[in-house]
Amino acid sequence: MPLLELRDVEAGYGGIRALDGVSLSVEEGDFVAILGANGAGKSTMLRAICGMVRTRGDVLLDGTKIFHRTPEGMARKGVTHVPEGRGTFTTLTVLDNLRVGSWVQRGTSTRDLARVFELFPSLYERRNVRAAMLSGGEQQMLALGRALMARPRLLLVDEPSLGLAPLVLREIFAVLRRMNESGTAIVVVEQTAQLALAAARHAFVLERGRVVLGGDAAGLRLDEPVRRTYLGY
Repeated sequence: MPLLELRDVEAGYGGIRALDGVSLSVEEGDFVAILGANGAGKSTMLRAICGMVRTRGDVLLDGTKIFHRTPEGMARKGVTHVPEGRGTFTTLTVLDNLRVGSWVQRGTSTRDLARVFELFPSLYERRNVRAAMLSGGEQQMLALGRALMARPRLLLVDEPSLGLAPLVLREIFAVLRRMNESGTAIVVVEQTAQLALAAARHAFVLERGRVVLGGDAAGLRLDEPVRRTYLGY
């Protein structure tokens, strides 16, 4: 039974349909990359899973349809969303941002903090610094760390590469792989297809709101249309 399943999901904004019958599944402990051009519906798909946009069709968690979804409700079920732009609380310190992330668990765990600081040592060094003073890479680390404080079974990450230098982005993906190896399933929307396909086990390509390709990530790296359109060779 998949951890997450989408069946014929539609979503849009006003009269514009951003998702048009999307069906896919994510297994427990999987690492899935979602690829596609700007406007393909990638970010909308993550928002639809969390109930941030109106949808038609079914979203199932552990084989059970989830009705009346909200981000808070999905977080309680173990699904955490890291949005594009990071969404950190810039007036709060690093430590307080992380404490906010643990609200689902009704209390900050020393063990959870230790795990975040092990993954992101620079956050420990800057734990008493306001988030507004962090670099873009550190803010992305903080967003991931805050999500991790909720002990998610499934982590949805939207465009982690936005505004980051290549070296920092490779570090972010290395941490995502470590999170995944510890048991957290990950779905990442990413424009840097080379890194995303190298990190993921499975991948889907969206085009105009529809899934047009899907399968093993290593296989998609060898697919000629994928190589030509997203990898540049």
